[in-house]
Amino acid sequence: MAVRLGDTAPDFTAPTTQGEISFHEWLGDSWGVLFSHPKDFTPVCTTELGYVAKIKPEFDKRNVKVIGLSVDPVDSHVTWEEDIAETQGTPVNFPMIGDPERTVADLYDMIHPNANDTLTVRSVFVIGPDKKVKLTITYPASTGRNFDEILRVIDSLQLTAQYKVATPANWTDGDDVIIGAAVTDDEAKQLFPQGWTTVKPYLRTLPQPNKA
Repeated sequence: MAVRLGDTAPDFTAPTTQGEISFHEWLGDSWGVLFSHPKDFTPVCTTELGYVAKIKPEFDKRNVKVIGLSVDPVDSHVTWEEDIAETQGTPVNFPMIGDPERTVADLYDMIHPNANDTLTVRSVFVIGPDKKVKLTITYPASTGRNFDEILRVIDSLQLTAQYKVATPANWTDGDDVIIGAAVTDDEAKQLFPQGWTTVKPYLRTLPQPNKA
């Protein structure tokens, strides 16, 4: 069954390269990114894991834990990580779930039979501290993911969770934002006493609240 936005992220216990974890307990009060790989020792995945390792400090400062998964066992991951460190210049510094029985892959609907009936697609799940799924993205096996975009989305998710705003197309941290459609002008006066710009009655912009 598909995991949809707003669903509670399925909990599980699984072996990883950093020991066995219980997923919800491991997340604690953090945000989380769970991302799957078709299999070990594949070229696109190698570059992805290396890049995430390089930018892990960016996830850390946003209180986000990252964890990978493929349908290969943990001992295979450990050997693969040696190649990743050698070719990408950064050791893998986050856990990788071993899922040879496809337990987690099935929980999160990571196997799409029309794409490949045995290997996981490149799925990404962003999970909030409330354990709810905030974002899902699925890529084909041939296309590497843009993790800078995932960081951008996390910035938006964390901002909009705190303030009744939305972020426009191509927004990045520090840009102007939009007052949420459900917020009336009277409510907006209380929430944003600094004022805003009305482009249209339904399109009201203002500087990012936590940057003003």
